[in-house]
Amino acid sequence: MTWIESLILGLIQGLTEFLPVSSSGHLEIGAILLDVEANENLLFAVVVHLATALSTIVVFREDISIILRDALKFQWNESTKFIILILISMVPIFIIGVLFEERIESFFSGNLLLVGSMLLITSLFLFFAHNKKNGTNAVNLVSALGIGVAQAFAVMPGISRSGATISMALIMGVERSKAARFSFLMVLLPIIGASILQLKDYAENPSIHRIEFLPLLVGFIASFISGFVACRWMIRIVRKGKLTYFAVYCLTVGLIAIISTL
Repeated sequence: MTWIESLILGLIQGLTEFLPVSSSGHLEIGAILLDVEANENLLFAVVVHLATALSTIVVFREDISIILRDALKFQWNESTKFIILILISMVPIFIIGVLFEERIESFFSGNLLLVGSMLLITSLFLFFAHNKKNGTNAVNLVSALGIGVAQAFAVMPGISRSGATISMALIMGVERSKAARFSFLMVLLPIIGASILQLKDYAENPSIHRIEFLPLLVGFIASFISGFVACRWMIRIVRKGKLTYFAVYCLTVGLIAIISTL
């Protein structure tokens, strides 16, 4: 992978991580178009996902600061409740990651038919969420688990994590701004944890992944900057309830991907 290819893919990751169009699906499509090998793409995907996780921390730095400050009081309050709900939402993705790690990795092999099919599912998620009236609820135990299940399905390339989790939250009656906030913060620990493990593996066996440090760095920076912009944009989009445009987009790209394999 050249640094120009990593720049393009990093921008794609940053822009599509928060917009409900599937960053993993677009990374797969981009890697196919740029002829990037699968063993390069997996490590690169982890690194740029880490970059967008860090951009989330920057965007929500005030919220995170309040949550950590209140949690350190070791009292039952809204912040400790929020942390527990985040941990509950992580259970499904933890189970999937532990039991099916190798199977998940096999999905990232340039399968356009799979990506296209999953984009159609993302489109359905968004259409359902768009037609759902704005809820008034906060995230609770049941909705946190439901959102977590939606995140687990998003391990498939082509199913948007933000699209699936925000849509599930809206379908379960969560208020729009709270749905976006929970969706973006719930992914931080899984992404950072997975990224650290993958980077540790890369440091110990760099020859296995066959990708140099410079492309990783360029992709990381590009993904961080574009992710910061996209995250702030997506918050405004969810509040306005304009998810139908992304549903049409995912439907179109999914059909094109499927047709191209015929």
